[in-house]
Amino acid sequence: MRRQETFSSRWGLIVAGLGMAIGTGNMWRFPRIVAQNGGAAFLIPWLIFLFSWSLPLLIAEFAIGRGARRGVVGAFADLIGRRYAWMGGFIAVTSVMILFYYSVVTGWTLKYVLASLAGQLDGPSAEQYWVDYSASVWQPLGFHVVSVLIGAAIISRGVVAGIERANKVLIP
Repeated sequence: MRRQETFSSRWGLIVAGLGMAIGTGNMWRFPRIVAQNGGAAFLIPWLIFLFSWSLPLLIAEFAIGRGARRGVVGAFADLIGRRYAWMGGFIAVTSVMILFYYSVVTGWTLKYVLASLAGQLDGPSAEQYWVDYSASVWQPLGFHVVSVLIGAAIISRGVVAGIERANKVLIP
């Protein structure tokens, strides 16, 4: 039987957890949400919520995964019984749906990073840049495909050589 690959260090696991918890959505929306809700006054309750709700859930998820040493369906079956294993399947399907959303946003981000480096976002044409980009069929599709291929390449390399190495570059 093949041995399951695990993270090579505690730091690698923490960085992967942070990347999962922060996510592309927070990178994309968070500055706007802070600005719309009072700036620093928003950050205090947000940090309280983060440490009192999100962090314990992340720790619980790690503990369940470590204890079960199985996929999400098997972990749910072990934790609360085979009758409720469908909940793990629901989470797996939901994760795939989130992947579809994030891969599109990641494609947008990739396009904007390249446009920014090329100096194409300077001046009053930035809004028009989005209008032109989103009106195109091939550009969003192309950047979506590139983002999916990058993700697939990272995942195909495994936990240590793929996910852990990519997180060391992308998360900080």
